[in-house]
Amino acid sequence: MLKPKPSIDTIQPYQGGKPIEEVQRELGITDIIKLASNENPLGPSPLAVQAIAESATQVHLYPDGNAYYLKSDLAQHLGISPESLILGNGSNDVLQLVAEAYLAPDDEVIYAAGAFVVYSLVTKLCSATAVVVPMVNDTHDLPAMAAAITDKTKVIFIANPNNPTGTMVTAEETAAFMEQVPDDVLVVFDEAYYEYVARSDYPQTLSYVLEGRNFIITRTFSKIYGLAGLRIGYGIAPPPLVETLNRVRQPFNCSLVGQAAARAALKDTAHVKESQKSNATGKAFLYKAFDSMGLRYVETEGNFIMLHVDQSGSDVADALLRKGVIVRPIAGYGYPDAVRVTIGTQQENERFIEALKVIKKRN
Repeated sequence: MLKPKPSIDTIQPYQGGKPIEEVQRELGITDIIKLASNENPLGPSPLAVQAIAESATQVHLYPDGNAYYLKSDLAQHLGISPESLILGNGSNDVLQLVAEAYLAPDDEVIYAAGAFVVYSLVTKLCSATAVVVPMVNDTHDLPAMAAAITDKTKVIFIANPNNPTGTMVTAEETAAFMEQVPDDVLVVFDEAYYEYVARSDYPQTLSYVLEGRNFIITRTFSKIYGLAGLRIGYGIAPPPLVETLNRVRQPFNCSLVGQAAARAALKDTAHVKESQKSNATGKAFLYKAFDSMGLRYVETEGNFIMLHVDQSGSDVADALLRKGVIVRPIAGYGYPDAVRVTIGTQQENERFIEALKVIKKRN
């Protein structure tokens, strides 16, 4: 059998949160809630659902490979030129495009321990060298990441807020970091949870793109916009970087239905605000419940919480699974005694807490 290149053998396939259908098949449970993949519990915008239905009659046609209208809408929404946008099959796709376009085997890639696992995957895919910097208080240590830069550094990945910890770096920290980054190093800020952040000291990184820095922002329609199943993400970068990424982008990587839904979702600001409000309410409820149970957690800027359960997170996740509650064990991120739980609807949050209380009593 033909063997792959050596770096492929070092990659563990990405494991997402268990789908509801899989749990139904394996355990025969029908009443299931999924709080494992940071999806919007309110679902998509009604405007997006309408756009999906209307565009379904055209699925015999290829989509616009350049996503002209979605780019135009996004550009107006962000206040930038469409030439600064690249669309992806989810923001993960854009991260992989960065690696394919810019990484060679002798290059170094800097990212944080406990950061989004895809950074490791795309680094290995391109046979580049990973320089993994420990976090401090479950947060990216930007001074240490800057100190790790060498003449071999090509790309730096920063998740802000970070998945799975939910922590963020501030505008002040980011500005100090960017002053230390050489012009020939590409910085990628992964902002998949951008719309959930309410803090005033969150960095508005678009300025680095507008300055023409080697800087890429990745965002997505999978989270607050509720379109995870349609896989629409995007990157914001200076036009020369976008032009390079387009050279390795697969044609038609964003579906016709996905583009239509994303355009509609972008217009529904009321749905976004309601999603933000629901998330804030659910976060407060879960914090109070965890406090009453004496459980440690990391305060989050996203729509999920990393919860320390003081025992095997995988065991707790499995016990919850058998009660029809899907959460995410995160031992693979370096947190064996923790789980990540998506902030759900009030009913979902209450059910999760009741199930967790029963499990903790047994132990």
